[in-house]
Amino acid sequence: MVEEKGYLALVLHAHLPFVRHPEHEHFMEENWLYEAITETYIPLINHFEGLHRDGIDYRLTMSLTPPLISMLTDPLLQDRYLRHINKLIELAHKEVERTKDQPKINKAARFYLERFEIAKDTFLHKYKKNLVNAFKKFQDLGYLEIITCGATHGYLPLMQQYPEAVRAQIEVAIETHKKHLGREPRGIWLPECAYYPGVDKILKEFKIRFFVVDTHGILHATPRPKYGVFAPIYTKSGVAAFARDQESSRQVWSSKVGYPGDFDYREFYRDIGFELPLDYIGPYIHPDGIRMDTGIKYYRITGDEAGLDSKAPYDPDRAREKSADHAGNFLFNRAKQIEYLSELIDRKPMVLSPYDAELFGHWWYEGPDFLNHLIRKAYSDQDVVKMISPIDYLEEYPSNQVCQPPMCSWGAKGYNDVWLDESNDWIYRHLHQLAEKMIELATEIDYPDDLTRRALNQAAREVLLAQSSDWAFIMMTGTTVEYAVNRTKAHISRFLGLYDQIKSGNIDEDCLSDIEWKDNIFPDINYEVYSRKYQPRIEGKGEDIKICN
Repeated sequence: MVEEKGYLALVLHAHLPFVRHPEHEHFMEENWLYEAITETYIPLINHFEGLHRDGIDYRLTMSLTPPLISMLTDPLLQDRYLRHINKLIELAHKEVERTKDQPKINKAARFYLERFEIAKDTFLHKYKKNLVNAFKKFQDLGYLEIITCGATHGYLPLMQQYPEAVRAQIEVAIETHKKHLGREPRGIWLPECAYYPGVDKILKEFKIRFFVVDTHGILHATPRPKYGVFAPIYTKSGVAAFARDQESSRQVWSSKVGYPGDFDYREFYRDIGFELPLDYIGPYIHPDGIRMDTGIKYYRITGDEAGLDSKAPYDPDRAREKSADHAGNFLFNRAKQIEYLSELIDRKPMVLSPYDAELFGHWWYEGPDFLNHLIRKAYSDQDVVKMISPIDYLEEYPSNQVCQPPMCSWGAKGYNDVWLDESNDWIYRHLHQLAEKMIELATEIDYPDDLTRRALNQAAREVLLAQSSDWAFIMMTGTTVEYAVNRTKAHISRFLGLYDQIKSGNIDEDCLSDIEWKDNIFPDINYEVYSRKYQPRIEGKGEDIKICN
């Protein structure tokens, strides 16, 4: 049997901010979850089913962030997704009839109808509305290495002056992970891949073995890593850092030079929700008549010269064939890359390719097909590259160089710029105040009565929800800014109200119940995680590092 020359580690970061509004029957931003379920999570799950059925042995690393886990396991959102997919099936039936005299468009309409019906069957019948159990199934079978994140994807470098707040982000995440996935995570996707010197000590406390950084996080480490980004380094605390390979990332990320911009792939920006008459499409968009994506898109990218109004019809079969070609090309390039690297270094090189999971399916519709073809080709078409997880590499190569990475992120310019600029810098004086006041409450109050404990736990939830890096990101990129601002202000306001009630000893139980109903994330949270006196509940201790000079 021929032994591989190196490794490929795909890491998919599955994350959405916690968006749940029981006070509204229809809330537009909840569609972020429904679209991701239909276009990303269920297609991935169905491909995992097929790979398992066909006996394909592979390893894939995937984060499931605590907000995403919380939404996927929430009965209200599960029922609302079922309502959503039923509406899409109804619309797709109407579209098959409406387009019957347009053969090329009708082919796509029938394709969407089949996809929606499969999505409903997977969601409702195979997994009883709980898709976390689907990912857990493939974890338990050994195919997926599921890692965690921050509790609400809080941007850790900008809260480092409050180590209790950082620990809360990590511990609440780990407890959520254990509850739903049945085991402790061995790795973490630091929110926004944002590392600062010292956070690794906290990760070590919680037995986290590895994290991912952007390329410069390792290339700018001290001393300079001898293997570059093609092997991990250990921080001084003994946690391994793996860095993104730029070449493989660019081939998939870039809409200009990467695969997603191919002319045969589906055009994201033309959707019947914006194009068909309002009296027809009205029942399938927001009840207030606000036009929005339905997920039914009939055109392909076509070419640089084609404006949105002059796109060619989308052919699902042609696009699927192109995804197989691109998977072959990607694997060919990784094989050449690894063959070259294996001649230069004294260990098998590893190419780490981290991506937002939602790129595959939601933004690049054919992305899940690409991954399916890639895994199958890696298994059967070559013997140079083997797919593994970072944890597998550490098992094979436990000795690694000790270096100190700099503060870094994978945002534009590589540092804090995206989450700290003139569009969003106003939030931090409030977030710091919330952290200070929460630490104060948790440290001072040791034996609260039941009502006070409820208020303290809810105050902790509000701090975490306000800290979500998604809100600062949205403010900076200028998408749904009003919503991001309102969410930030709402959590700040709710916390400050609870703080005043707790300090005065006059808690409004009706008000508290209303906030608990709206912001029900982390039902098992313990506010004491914020206490300066708190000792994390950790069994055993982390791995000892082995140094490679």
